[in-house]
Amino acid sequence: MQRYFSNLKKDNFLVLSKEDLYHIKTVMRMKEDYIEVVYQNKLHICKLDKDYNAVIDKIVEEKNDKKHKFILCVPLLQEQKMSFVLQKATELGVDEIVPILTIRSMVKIDGKETKKIERWNKICKEASEQSKRLDIPIISNTKKIEQLNYDGLKIVCSTKEKNNTIKNVLKNNLKCDTIVMVIGPEGGLTEQEEEILNNNGFELVTLGNNILRVETVPIYLLSVLNYELME
Repeated sequence: MQRYFSNLKKDNFLVLSKEDLYHIKTVMRMKEDYIEVVYQNKLHICKLDKDYNAVIDKIVEEKNDKKHKFILCVPLLQEQKMSFVLQKATELGVDEIVPILTIRSMVKIDGKETKKIERWNKICKEASEQSKRLDIPIISNTKKIEQLNYDGLKIVCSTKEKNNTIKNVLKNNLKCDTIVMVIGPEGGLTEQEEEILNNNGFELVTLGNNILRVETVPIYLLSVLNYELME
């Protein structure tokens, strides 16, 4: 059953966006079919009437037993790579994505941030629907390294660190309810950036001997976290 998100309820039906209605009518070619609609983080089973209104049939109590919040701080990337990171991170349960400005970032966002975030939100929404989530990750405005002020377990992936493994860090900190991950651009973070993060409570970790592509790191990290925290 296809899943959609709604931000508005009227009487006994949930209002869908123009893009979703186009998908239902033109792409899926639905007619008076049942669909899933998430409204206020609750799953509603709805039936499309002849005017394509999503009429609520019942509310399903889905258990959301996730106890940890994942915040991913990722450098600005070329569109194709950024889209990939957003999609896969959403599928793997990220709660918030923070685009960060780094010294070695090749991509600039001057004057385009609003449009970029709109597009990124759409990607996360579609990935949330596909992966059957009850929520959509938050995408914050771009931040500088020194603006990353968060509580919880804070780690930064470093190509220079050789001994402090992600395995050992997680082993000693699995009770933290928030885990913040910082990933550097191609070429890695500079020593100055790592020092700023370290002074702000971030722990430098190594992911192993292999140097991973930027877009691979979020998949690696979130997969490890999901495995370690799965009950």
